[in-house]
Amino acid sequence: MIFQVFTFLLSLFTISLVYSLFFRSPFVVRRIIPRFATKGQPIKYRLIIKNGTDKIQRGLHLIEDLTDPRPSFEEFTRSSEPGEETRNLFDRYVGFFRWQWLISQKKVGAVKEKPLPTFQPKSEIEIRHEILPLRRGMMMFSGVTIARPDPFGLFKSLVTLPVKQSIRVLPKRYSLPPIQLSGIRKYQRGGVALASSIGDSEEFVSLRDYRPGDPLQRIHWKSWARIGKPIVKEYQEEFFVRHTLILDTFLKKDYSEAFEEAVSLAASYVCTINTMESLLDLMFVGRESYCITSGRGLANMDKMLEILSSVKLCADKPFESLYHSVINHAHSLSGCICILLAWDQERRDLISHLGAMGIPLLVLVIKESKLGDELDDPGPMKNKPEFFHILEVGKIEEGLAKL
Repeated sequence: MIFQVFTFLLSLFTISLVYSLFFRSPFVVRRIIPRFATKGQPIKYRLIIKNGTDKIQRGLHLIEDLTDPRPSFEEFTRSSEPGEETRNLFDRYVGFFRWQWLISQKKVGAVKEKPLPTFQPKSEIEIRHEILPLRRGMMMFSGVTIARPDPFGLFKSLVTLPVKQSIRVLPKRYSLPPIQLSGIRKYQRGGVALASSIGDSEEFVSLRDYRPGDPLQRIHWKSWARIGKPIVKEYQEEFFVRHTLILDTFLKKDYSEAFEEAVSLAASYVCTINTMESLLDLMFVGRESYCITSGRGLANMDKMLEILSSVKLCADKPFESLYHSVINHAHSLSGCICILLAWDQERRDLISHLGAMGIPLLVLVIKESKLGDELDDPGPMKNKPEFFHILEVGKIEEGLAKL
């Protein structure tokens, strides 16, 4: 009986394997996708598939090929799964659960296998598909695979087509209450033009006669040569509200849920703050210190969200680099929203310095778990506890509702 069952199953296996070797049908696939998506929100898109054969094709399935989520050896060795220290010695040594966790962290999207309708010879069909973005950043499609199962369902013949495309996945956003951050108009040296440039770019208004004390670099030499007396360039002086959104990127990890929530919170404020008559500066540190300004005709909200979709943790620089960048910028600020990943002495010093300069502050600290007694003390924010909040990962919306 065992010999007969083995022979029967081997025959089915051989027939299925041979059948799968003859699937070489040429297909042409075109994918029509949006430019942007949002983390955690499914997006629908279209695929146009052409059957280039003279045969009817039935029972086919479509598989989307995304970028390989497997980590590199360096990532695997330097990373540690949250709670890995509680696992037994064998699991810690083999690292299987760490491997699974890293794959889940690097997986950019979830998409199901799609059954295809019957193809007529030389025909073209259009189907609608759906994908769920799991991570912010670039979601890369490496190709499309057409699968045909054999009559016994033991094998699938695969034809992979290199249809490479990408979607920019923006951070998740939260619904925020009205922002009660007071602030006064401040003089912005150089006007709005300075907000989007580096150096001493200014907004030119007119020419006028030289007055004692005018700097030499403002002299308009061509007018002086033509008229015969010194003429200087006059620039517009502008006063307007300018808020800064500080994003803390300093954490000695490769992956952090607290950081992802901090980026989502920053994106929520970018979408909420009215920049029609004010400026909003986004400040963070990556490979270098960045200050991106939106509002009053400068970079729009979409550009700010694109930048936030690519922000990464900074593990090779000290928090001091952000401290100096903010303080050098503080003289022109009307208010400041600080999204922090910890509440240590360095971050308290920054908040204390900004408060001493009279800048209205809203401080939000994101934590992954109970960090200890240091969060019980608001420190420099003890006189304004309504502007100091601790938000816990997994309960961000509940925390925002209390603001």
